[in-house]
Amino acid sequence: MSDQPRTAAPTAGAEPDLAHHGDAEATAGLIDLAVNVRRAPLPDWLADPITATLTDLARYPDPTPARTAVAARHRRHPDEVLLTAGAAEGFVLIAQALRGVRRPVVVHPQFTEPEAALRAAGHPVERVLLDPAEDFRLDPGLVPDDADLVMIGNPTNPTSVLHPARTVAALARPGRVLVVDEAFADTTTAPGHTGEPESLAERRDLPGLLVLRSLTKTWGLAGLRIGYLLGAPDLLARLAAVQPLWAVSTPALAAASACASPVAVQAERAIAADLAADRDHLVARLADLPGVRVVGRPASAFVLLHLTGASWVRAALRERGWAVRRGDTFPGLGPDWLRVAVRDRNTIDAFIEVLREIMEA
Repeated sequence: MSDQPRTAAPTAGAEPDLAHHGDAEATAGLIDLAVNVRRAPLPDWLADPITATLTDLARYPDPTPARTAVAARHRRHPDEVLLTAGAAEGFVLIAQALRGVRRPVVVHPQFTEPEAALRAAGHPVERVLLDPAEDFRLDPGLVPDDADLVMIGNPTNPTSVLHPARTVAALARPGRVLVVDEAFADTTTAPGHTGEPESLAERRDLPGLLVLRSLTKTWGLAGLRIGYLLGAPDLLARLAAVQPLWAVSTPALAAASACASPVAVQAERAIAADLAADRDHLVARLADLPGVRVVGRPASAFVLLHLTGASWVRAALRERGWAVRRGDTFPGLGPDWLRVAVRDRNTIDAFIEVLREIMEA
């Protein structure tokens, strides 16, 4: 890269902007590699049930069928499911309901809403920062033994690291609530594995486990707001007690039921396989660019890049019509990090050529 003027980096020691999200990057007119939501037409088996609810909106939502369907998908009882208006509401419910915790810990880098929700509820949050030299792999020994609330993503946004289930499970213990954000679990694959590798969604033996899931990413339902929590009935009851009445709309409940069906799960696995192939293509193309490092072995719908002058590169990409996600708003990262969403191969190839031109300017 040349010595052209670059946008100013955040002040050293500045607190990351936890309220910043990728949608702020993906402004109109830009090709969006900043938001990790898949954009594709809804299949009929999903669109039709949602559309059908629009003639029956005079009645209050009934979550029972959707809760039953989600429970069946994860081999759980319905009282082990709490439906939410997107994953973000789940973080707010946890923060509000668990005000008695003494030492909440958030493992970073990860999605910033868990910490933001805790701070908004008055919790004194402690951060555990994973090591970039270790590709941000989880070391359970870094989490204080007396932490009574621990929050971690798997696979983690923005690093795309998929931690082994046994490593995450090692964080569970009596007297602790362990929140595992699996919003992107349905994007993961592994050779010889027919389901979601490393997911804890079906684990009922781990004390204090809460698994948070989202249906907005793979199915392009960010505007509908639908997600859910899985956990022990007594723990979910505490969260439900602070949830507003009828928090999940009737169309969103229809989506939850449809996305829990065997047809949906089969389609989801096919989408994840195609995504893995496109991700491998993106990683291979990035490997041809000097000065760009892809973190570890990405496992989800995005990759994390380290490159000197990333803030300037991001600005140059915007001038050329491309939006990528800045990294400096994530605790544990900084101005030399970018997150890039996986897209189809034609889009990837076009992006790489623009990025190469910018890097060589």
